[in-house]
Amino acid sequence: MSEGRLELVLASSSPRRIELLAQVGIKPDHIDPADIDETPLKGETPPRLAERLATSKAQVVASRRPQAVVLAADTVVAVGRRFLEKAADEAEAARFLKLLSGRNHRVFTGVAVVRDGRTAVRINETRVTFKPLSDHEIATYVATGDWRGKAGGYGIQGPAGAFVQRIVGSHPSVMGLPLYEAVQLLLGVGWRA
Repeated sequence: MSEGRLELVLASSSPRRIELLAQVGIKPDHIDPADIDETPLKGETPPRLAERLATSKAQVVASRRPQAVVLAADTVVAVGRRFLEKAADEAEAARFLKLLSGRNHRVFTGVAVVRDGRTAVRINETRVTFKPLSDHEIATYVATGDWRGKAGGYGIQGPAGAFVQRIVGSHPSVMGLPLYEAVQLLLGVGWRA
């Protein structure tokens, strides 16, 4: 670490989060993904889950890198109180898309920053409306494999972007990192590029 400059650690290996940070001129010094249990707790709401997971990821990595500023995020897709996690296989991805077809859903992304043992966290809520999807559209999208590793079984930055009729909120948040909140948290703890 150079004198006077705080190292930034991204607690994620998500290429989307790395690309989003690059859009605003931020390049983490280290990529150090946190491996935590992401199972929702009984009765946990989608925004609370996003907040808890982002906070836990940041704190786990901060325990390994106590001198750095650690940035973590977690995205939860919800239809009502139902969570749509990362689809396990093609059949589940197709079920998720069938559920999202022609309706609104919410994307909650928690962002957490840890510096010197102190944690700051924010939640972004974005509402997304999908057009009605035909079985052919769902099958074609699932065949691309673009759904792999993405909450809700889709990536808005890929072919599924054509399914979005309306978005109210933060497009980067749906991709996995609300940039406004992330930058404000980093500035708030004294980190500068």
